[in-house]
Amino acid sequence: MTRVFAAIAIGTVLTLGAVACRVESRDDYLGDKDPKRFGFGHLVDSVRLATLDIDVSPNGAGLPPGSGTAAQGAGVYLASCASCHGANGEGVPPNPQLLGGPRGTFNFAMDGKPKTIGNYWPYATTLFDYIRRAMPITTPGSLTADQTYAVTAYLLEREQVIPPGTMLDARSLPLVNMPARDHFVPDDRRGNRGGKNVR
Repeated sequence: MTRVFAAIAIGTVLTLGAVACRVESRDDYLGDKDPKRFGFGHLVDSVRLATLDIDVSPNGAGLPPGSGTAAQGAGVYLASCASCHGANGEGVPPNPQLLGGPRGTFNFAMDGKPKTIGNYWPYATTLFDYIRRAMPITTPGSLTADQTYAVTAYLLEREQVIPPGTMLDARSLPLVNMPARDHFVPDDRRGNRGGKNVR
């Protein structure tokens, strides 16, 4: 029994000593309120940074050079999108339907109707952005800027959002008026949490 207590006592001392060493070195490190370096990560060169900095705003800021039409996008869609979203954008479960959903005002949260490009997306630029960053799902980011403009044009033309033959580029894409844009309104609700107005 004495040996058991001795082993527990020694184990406790060693554990407390290790914790004390860790805490001491951590306190020493955290004592520097303005460290010059944290000791992790690495510098990113401008070329690598450019491959990551590809977000596109609703107003079109961030759109890359390039262009495309629906005629050019049809082949891109069939090769890169149809296996998941169907030849006509009808969706292949569990992947969502892209085209042909109902139009007009209805409650998406309650009636289960599909959210499609023509009835839900508020900005054509963010459609481009999503396709560029996240699609095709097996090789996201693999489409060129021209291919992305083209497949965006294909989807928008199929949804009758743009006239046939429209060429999309960084100048024309932000001008596309999506049918569902007016369904989205700024959130101007205010509440009181902890004595502060919050949005």
